[in-house]
Amino acid sequence: MHRYLSSMSRTLIRDAEDALLEQRRRLSVGELAGLAALPNESTPALAALAHEVRLAWCGPEVEVEGILSAKTGGCPEDCHFCSQSSAFDTTVKATPFLDTDEVLAAARETAEVGASEFCIVLAVKGPDERTMERILELVPIVGSETGLNVAVSAGILSRDQARRLAEGGVHRYNHNLETSRSFFPQVATTHTWDERWDTCQLVKEFGMELCCGALLGMGESDAQRLELLGQLADLDPTEVPLNFLNPRPGTPLQIRKPVSAMEALRWIALFRLALPTVILRYAGGREITLRELQVMGMTSGINALIVGNYLTTLGRSAEEDLQMLDDLQMPIGALTGVL
Repeated sequence: MHRYLSSMSRTLIRDAEDALLEQRRRLSVGELAGLAALPNESTPALAALAHEVRLAWCGPEVEVEGILSAKTGGCPEDCHFCSQSSAFDTTVKATPFLDTDEVLAAARETAEVGASEFCIVLAVKGPDERTMERILELVPIVGSETGLNVAVSAGILSRDQARRLAEGGVHRYNHNLETSRSFFPQVATTHTWDERWDTCQLVKEFGMELCCGALLGMGESDAQRLELLGQLADLDPTEVPLNFLNPRPGTPLQIRKPVSAMEALRWIALFRLALPTVILRYAGGREITLRELQVMGMTSGINALIVGNYLTTLGRSAEEDLQMLDDLQMPIGALTGVL
């Protein structure tokens, strides 16, 4: 334990260590709130504990995933962070669904870098029948041609749609809560947080692995981040992609400043300490938030990466991420909820 920490900080971190590594229990809301209130100089100690927890609860493997925006722009929803919304004047314009060869080419590139997961993403509120048929056509083709697990992100689902996707071979379904229930009305008005929650429950009910992430830096308070952590703990997803706001021109949240690097590392650690079993994935915004400190996130609780580009923004090259994992001697492997 770092000598410069106050006795109170040391006690809180040691108590968390005992709970997670010796007692093998999750932290209470009060324990998490205490850790979140620690001074900035406690961040390295929190990160070190989060890395130990990741290894103890999940193992050393890191899961690599590629994502593809198969239907970009023109979304009718008004999510204030998103440049794909038709409600805002952005540079992202609506494009048609990619054809099968284009999707397969992207999946093969993903497989070539050693990834195990490929996510087909659509900018829609939810899939209509034509979109459902297209997804159900693509999923088995991509799986059989590449050997990848195929995930889908296509918005809010009905019960019948969730059943059909599960029966059609979708391995993991992504539907982010993004933020806490209390803050969500400041982020979107065309649908509710509870609609998102209900879709997440359907995904689990029909046996797909649930990928349900967060977007930090939209103006939410620390208390609201802790609220979200409690809600994610109740939901118990397989995977949590952790995004940091990259303010997009033309969106209402273009006025926000990116989260600082040390704040990002602090919350990566807190997400791991709150959710010890999840696949915690580096997702959008890490390049502008952490810059050259991205490697530190890998020793603060992260155990999965999206490599390559995101939906409408550029990531760094897959080669850079793979070199980072090699430098850290972190093996690449497929992860699952059965940990």
